[in-house]
Amino acid sequence: MNTILAQTGLLPEGLSVSFKLLPAILVTAMLALFLAIGYVFKVADTEGMWVAGRSIGNVENGMAIGANWMSAASYLGMAALIALSGFYGLAFVVGWSTGYFILLIFMAAQMRRFGKYTAPDFVGDRFNSDTARAIAAITTFLIGFVYAIGQARGMGLVGLYIFGDLGILGLTGYQSMVVVMMTITVGYLTLSGMLGATKNMAVQYVILIVAFLAGLYVVGFVNGYSTVLPHVEYGAMFDQLASEFSEPFVNEGYYLWIATAFSLVVGTCGLPHVLVRFYTVENERTARWSTVWGLFFICLLYLSAPAFAAFGTDLYANEIGAVYGDPGMTTAAGDVIVVLAAQLSNLPTWFVGFVAAGGIAAAIATTAGLFIAGSSAISHDIYKGLINPDATQRQQVFVGRASIVALGVITTLAALDPAAPIAALVSYAFSLAGAVLFPMFFLGLWWENTNRQGALAGMITGLVVWTVPMINEVVPSYGILSGAAGSDGVISATLAQWVPAIGSALIAVPLVFAVTIAVSLATSEPPMETKKMVRQCHSPEPMDRQQAAEDVVNTDDSTPADD
Repeated sequence: MNTILAQTGLLPEGLSVSFKLLPAILVTAMLALFLAIGYVFKVADTEGMWVAGRSIGNVENGMAIGANWMSAASYLGMAALIALSGFYGLAFVVGWSTGYFILLIFMAAQMRRFGKYTAPDFVGDRFNSDTARAIAAITTFLIGFVYAIGQARGMGLVGLYIFGDLGILGLTGYQSMVVVMMTITVGYLTLSGMLGATKNMAVQYVILIVAFLAGLYVVGFVNGYSTVLPHVEYGAMFDQLASEFSEPFVNEGYYLWIATAFSLVVGTCGLPHVLVRFYTVENERTARWSTVWGLFFICLLYLSAPAFAAFGTDLYANEIGAVYGDPGMTTAAGDVIVVLAAQLSNLPTWFVGFVAAGGIAAAIATTAGLFIAGSSAISHDIYKGLINPDATQRQQVFVGRASIVALGVITTLAALDPAAPIAALVSYAFSLAGAVLFPMFFLGLWWENTNRQGALAGMITGLVVWTVPMINEVVPSYGILSGAAGSDGVISATLAQWVPAIGSALIAVPLVFAVTIAVSLATSEPPMETKKMVRQCHSPEPMDRQQAAEDVVNTDDSTPADD
């Protein structure tokens, strides 16, 4: 079975794939803790299910933002991309960090003042359109699906190290790990909703950041790479590493670097499971401060990932074989480079298992956020908003839980044979969020004349621009339209060069902005009530915890303070 996995690229070379008692006990206890927290904070109403009763404080929400954000793509995939592609991988550090500054300055407080449950809720109410709500809801569900495939892949790969190649029901060890981990994640989410998920995210953040930093410092110290500042000291290793790692733009050109970084910046600002975190707090001030805390918690890992990648790359080259060239390091090995670096340093098995457990915690935390956002889009925005407006809270919660299960099933099936490395899979979701949702959020909050027609035209444009490069690059990798693909595995090499799937938002976002603005100017202005809601989002007057901009406008005919 190991041979089959190696041939399919799902068994990382050099990784010790065997059952390890102490790491298995550690991870099992961690997963049991997540289930227990989910049970203790189980919810029965929509307020707790979708926005945690708007009761989360700024530090706790900052930790939840950090855990929600630092997925398998950050914990595992970012180090993998830097190890495999060197300087190009830094586009992910830059893009994912910079996006939070835009959120902090332009969107966090304003989104909280608008005061809805979900991202599609904002789009539907801001643009007075059920069609726009439906497109946003479907996009949210699709983002959750594409993004979560990368998380499931990370759980499966790390699970191989801890539990070994234990195939069940005719599945490979990797596939078995995906099924087990996703089942546990879906289990606690169906109980807990956003409230329990947030409490779990705070715990998951502590686990993942301690595991990552402990791994970095110990690996650096025992190998003589670093002492107290591995984030800086790893630079002394550059002359020992191959040019593919240390020289800028050896692997990928300027354009792809810029396209990738830009897509990750705007994608960060358009991800529904990120924006919903601003709805879980009491007011706009808490939203801003939780973003500051979240950025701090995120940077603790992001500033460390390049050093971990350098350590892992050197250890791989010394202990296993050439990192670059043919055959070179596989994407599967790259995706577990953090765990592999700890293992190749001959550290105690329990410690390597702890580092691996951090990766599982990161993947589960992000999957939780994605599934909550996706299920709320189906239950709140499609079921209640479009199908059954008179739905009771019990019915909404039931549909939400059913959609979590459905999302878990289709994600698990897709992750059994993933077509791309973790960070690439996640980046496709970022490009979608940046192309379709970010322009609607930004223009919806900052230009009161954006109207229904403009939003619909812009969202459709964004979907088309995102879909075309996905068909061009990703679909052939699943064997569909493979006959039309060229020798480089894409249908059109020219399209792949200028509109890459991983960075398509560079083309999509300016185009969507232009289309949305042009159509809005050419058609009638939105109602005055809508304009007042937008102005209320920027008012300095404080709002109550349960208030939304719509409530203030409907109960107060006076002009907002900043009009």
